Amino acid sequence: MSEQVRDPCALRFPVVALVTSTGGLDALSTVLAPLPADLPAAVLVVQHLHPDHPSLLAGLLDRCTALRVRSAGDGDELETGTVLVAPPARHLLVTSEARIGLIDAGELPPARPSADLLLATLAVTCGPRVLAVVLTGKGTDAQAGVRAVSRCGGTVLAQDRASSTAFGMPSAAIDTGLVKTVLSLPDIPATIVRHVHDHRA
Repeated sequence: MSEQVRDPCALRFPVVALVTSTGGLDALSTVLAPLPADLPAAVLVVQHLHPDHPSLLAGLLDRCTALRVRSAGDGDELETGTVLVAPPARHLLVTSEARIGLIDAGELPPARPSADLLLATLAVTCGPRVLAVVLTGKGTDAQAGVRAVSRCGGTVLAQDRASSTAFGMPSAAIDTGLVKTVLSLPDIPATIVRHVHDHRA
């Protein structure tokens, strides 16, 4: 009798990771605003933040979307219809139990919070359930994470140059050759919804 192959992912629903830096508040607001409250996916947000200042990001995003939005806490479960936002001075990881793991960020780069660290751990733990969306931002953070997501069977979208405040992060993602679709910012929400509904368990 053949052995049943065990699915290593603890989740039965998709996970959408939105990663950004410069221009991120407007981009995140535009993406989250049209998403329905019953979106059958968990959403994780990483935006580069100054480590020494409190962040109002979760509260600002909560006002613009029907989804539940809160700052991520260590050990939080990933839940459908919920947006968890990385706090300043902490890197957001996803553990083997598909829970949030927060670790202190050091004084030196990588960027904080790190898109690469989120995407790499998410790729390993959730594989083909991952949809990574690289939004406006300076630098190359997320490039290694994009490679990890693709290697583990996930999907990557990127914002186009014309709608980006800063095209560094999307450009670095696109340069990997692993981005499925490059989209104008207003087209991203509908694409997320279609992808999530097509990839439900």
